[in-house]
Amino acid sequence: MKRLFILLFFALLIIAAAMIVANSLRATNEDAYTPIIEPVDDEYTILPKEQGVFERAKYATDYENLPYDIPGERDLSDYYKTQAYHGAPPYVPHPVSDDRNIGDGQCLQCHQNGGFVVIYDAYAPVTPHPEKVNCRQCHVTKETNSLFKASNYERLEAPSIGNKALVSSPPVIPHQLQLHENCLACHAGPSAPKEIRVTHPERVNCRQCHVVNNLEVVPVPDFTRKSE
Repeated sequence: MKRLFILLFFALLIIAAAMIVANSLRATNEDAYTPIIEPVDDEYTILPKEQGVFERAKYATDYENLPYDIPGERDLSDYYKTQAYHGAPPYVPHPVSDDRNIGDGQCLQCHQNGGFVVIYDAYAPVTPHPEKVNCRQCHVTKETNSLFKASNYERLEAPSIGNKALVSSPPVIPHQLQLHENCLACHAGPSAPKEIRVTHPERVNCRQCHVVNNLEVVPVPDFTRKSE
């Protein structure tokens, strides 16, 4: 009886081992699965969503055929004059109809798709973030050409453009990506400064080749995070 029990025990071990080997071999033929981890609400993400890159893709062909020397085009010096410092929201260089209005989408009538403005003899700049309709929450009108009070504040200058890791490398992105996800809004079209107008607007997946220069760009702090 004892011998029969031992034989039965070893038989069960052999059957169990065979089942384990069979399941292992079967698992090698199955597709790998990586579970999706949902982001935490208060987790700060350095890289924003990329769908903004493709917002103006439908205009890429028109931008590709656009000549470089056109009346009313801007250059970088004109662009930087509208900023208090590099990275600051450009001020509004023209009168606004309702000084108490903060936007409500009215600005998008000219700045969503641009267009030539006769009274300014220039093209209206295209906003890279048309989903944010309260424009004057960040963009303010210019009240004076001088300081209200003397200050020792030093202007933050813009980084040089065209920086590359190698001679044949694509230039790096010298600015942060937050609020700048829509690349073609600033780098293509008649309102884009000619020094940074891209030569290949039809290649809309810009960040496939161009990466952020982390040596110069500092992530914007997330002030919405809960205090710990």
